[in-house]
Amino acid sequence: MPFLASHMKLIQINDLSANDIQSIWSLATRPIAPASGNVAWSFEGNGIRTRTSFIQAFRELNLSFVELPNLLKTNERATDLAGYLDPFYDIYVVRDSNHDRLTEFANASRRPVVNAMTSLAHPCEVLTDAFSIEKTIGPLTKTQITLWGPTTNVFRSWHELAGVLGFELVHLCDAQFHENIPNVRFSETIDGSTAVLITDAWPAGFDNAAWSLNSNHLEAMSKPKLLPTPPFSIGREIAMDPLAYKGFMGYEQKMDLLTVQKAILSYLMAK
Repeated sequence: MPFLASHMKLIQINDLSANDIQSIWSLATRPIAPASGNVAWSFEGNGIRTRTSFIQAFRELNLSFVELPNLLKTNERATDLAGYLDPFYDIYVVRDSNHDRLTEFANASRRPVVNAMTSLAHPCEVLTDAFSIEKTIGPLTKTQITLWGPTTNVFRSWHELAGVLGFELVHLCDAQFHENIPNVRFSETIDGSTAVLITDAWPAGFDNAAWSLNSNHLEAMSKPKLLPTPPFSIGREIAMDPLAYKGFMGYEQKMDLLTVQKAILSYLMAK
């Protein structure tokens, strides 16, 4: 008989309540006591920043970790994988392109499972960026945030965050990507200023120079803070070098990945 999941999971932002998110961010503002336990760690692809910050988080929390390459790249049932592995591990951190497969595994496991990125969601990245905005600019409910370009896994997580926390998000993109999503206003045209503009790498198959962000676009939005999701490609989603733009939020902002991911691990393992 399949096991029922009995721990929190973070596969997408919607798995968290507003209180969960605020609790994680509160943890991230203060020293986090070392924990103990074993992490099952499986990481598909490059993800240099995510990989670096999670491994450092494991070390700073005094967690042992074992790398399990291609954990979910098997024909074995998720129920069986979880059933055999759960006794050895206290938490799983997995980056895998197959969102449905990771969700299936998380639902089968009795341990917390953290999504370090799938094709449909990037919750840790977005929780970090939102934390940075709250810390340096102001509350999300009082800060106009705009997404620029076609829908991606990062932007889907921003859509979910707006719904969970109840703030308005503007998404400027081609009409083919417009959806009916609570708290998200889609538009093809710039119609006012914004405080923070976020870009992400274009998905495969999209190539439209009209959506390559340039200085004229930024001027039209009253020169917002610019938060390009790395790795960014100059000449594609961004026409200019963001380092030359005064409002670039900077490399240092991604240091918050370590802080927030430590808080996520600590919070989920304590639940």
